[in-house]
Amino acid sequence: MTRPLVALLLAVLPAPLLAQGVLVAPHAIIIDHRTRSGSLSLYNPGSEPSEVTLSTFYGYPVTDSAGDFELRTVDAPDSTAPSAAGWIEAFPKRMVLAPKERQTVRLLARPPANLADGEYWARVVVSAKGGTVPVSGLADSSGVSVGLSLEVRTVLPLQYRKGRVSTGVQLHEVAAAVEHDSLALRPHLTRVGNGAYLGTLRAVLRDSTGRTLASLSTPLAVYYEMSPRLTAPLPTAGLPPGVYQVQIEAAAEREDIAPELVLASPPARSTLVVRLP
Repeated sequence: MTRPLVALLLAVLPAPLLAQGVLVAPHAIIIDHRTRSGSLSLYNPGSEPSEVTLSTFYGYPVTDSAGDFELRTVDAPDSTAPSAAGWIEAFPKRMVLAPKERQTVRLLARPPANLADGEYWARVVVSAKGGTVPVSGLADSSGVSVGLSLEVRTVLPLQYRKGRVSTGVQLHEVAAAVEHDSLALRPHLTRVGNGAYLGTLRAVLRDSTGRTLASLSTPLAVYYEMSPRLTAPLPTAGLPPGVYQVQIEAAAEREDIAPELVLASPPARSTLVVRLP
């Protein structure tokens, strides 16, 4: 089963709906076997109470045939899957957050006694219900108002690490092409080691003089393998015929995750040539 990773809800819902969501920090949860615990901070920025429920499931990001990101989920992972979803508990699991109220939630791990060294994964879901939004445009003179109740779900990655955990990423079969006003890239990324690769992918397009014409930077989370389609805008005047060079680097660093929580690994680099007739 796969689920789109892009939060289309944010793009289509009006401001009154968005105001009912609960803010969650941090963006990723990493728990060490020595402590077996973590925490989340919840905040209700709205003007109405919000009913919050926490749950977990097993899933990890992949890409589809077009290079778009999706979340692959497994409802009943077998014993070979590195799933932590069944033994992560939230305290409290349910609560009501008053307007402008903050709440800390403890996440406790109760792994099996014979758990092997490695990294185990789960997704933590924070579901927030609160308020209704009136539905306009209905011709009704009876005085009955119609509204939609709202539930906003925030899905966070969780990694549980025990013993020696290592990671890395390899770049294979990198494809690059100029498509209209953009540089399009399709790198094939394969994780090595026994932990998910958290990093940043950067790419630059240069002409024969070494001048940078386009660049991109995007966070990466490679659990097994993926082939994302990435684009960078080109100069508005376009590119003249010639030979261009694309340099790609995947580095184990993330702006949204504390450096000490990112598994170290050497950078992966690839260079290829793009010829425009």
